[in-house]
Amino acid sequence: MPIDLGIVKQYGNLELLAKQMVEGFITGLHKSPYHGFSVEFAEHRLYNTGEGTRHIDWKVFAKTDRLYTKRYEEETNLRCQILIDNSSSMYYPEKDWGKIRFSIVAAACLAYMLQRQRDAVGVAAFSDTIEWETPIKSTPTHIHNVFLHLQQMLDQPVPNKKTDTAKIIHQIADKIHRRSLIIIFSDMLENSENQQELFSALQHLKHNRHEVLLFHTIDKKTEDAFEFADRPYVFVDLESGERVKLQPSQIREYYREQIARQFQDLKLKCGQYKIDFIEADIAQSIDQVLLAYLIKRTKMK
Repeated sequence: MPIDLGIVKQYGNLELLAKQMVEGFITGLHKSPYHGFSVEFAEHRLYNTGEGTRHIDWKVFAKTDRLYTKRYEEETNLRCQILIDNSSSMYYPEKDWGKIRFSIVAAACLAYMLQRQRDAVGVAAFSDTIEWETPIKSTPTHIHNVFLHLQQMLDQPVPNKKTDTAKIIHQIADKIHRRSLIIIFSDMLENSENQQELFSALQHLKHNRHEVLLFHTIDKKTEDAFEFADRPYVFVDLESGERVKLQPSQIREYYREQIARQFQDLKLKCGQYKIDFIEADIAQSIDQVLLAYLIKRTKMK
């Protein structure tokens, strides 16, 4: 189920909410086609034919009828940097700050899951500058600090900020010297003239040997399909403040063509650079993010 604003407020504590969601997700994996991602994924890996049998965990074999070998700290050492676009456009829809709320809760769930796997994680929020960032660590104290930063983002007023995703990605690529997994949450609403610079920045990450998961955070119903009731609206650009009054049906077809072309170009470039481009619809469950992460994590072993 999607997470609405009421549930976030009901929990109050983002750390507790993230823990409940991740534990529920992992439990659900046992009942799904993805049951191979067992609850033991933090401490075991599948046995490969031809390996020695010394480290096979026979207790897990008795429960799952699958051969797993015990993994050790050096085998699970992943460094992950999560980037959250905190520009004004991410606070759409305004009634519940849908895109930024989805991104914050998803980032909190990933941080908890990474710590559960004893991996190191850092989080940063950006608009046209890096607004705040944490170091990349795996200690419980550090993860708690990450949750505090994310909680503050949930409680802050709507900012008035433009975005410069390309510039920030270049900065992160220059700053992180050890090979890492970079996870980005953004609506990628760059001006068309900045598109080539964005492609260059993503290529910069891959040139530095980082793995990249790009979650294109979007309200598909309105931002992709442009499904609004057939009546006049005043559309406001949350970053520039520009206002336009129009009837959605007058421009729906043109809008769909333009937005499809823009994001298809981005998707093709990501494929070319071997970047995982995941469309994250905020009307859907956070599970779509967690599953994409687990699949990526498995490929990186």
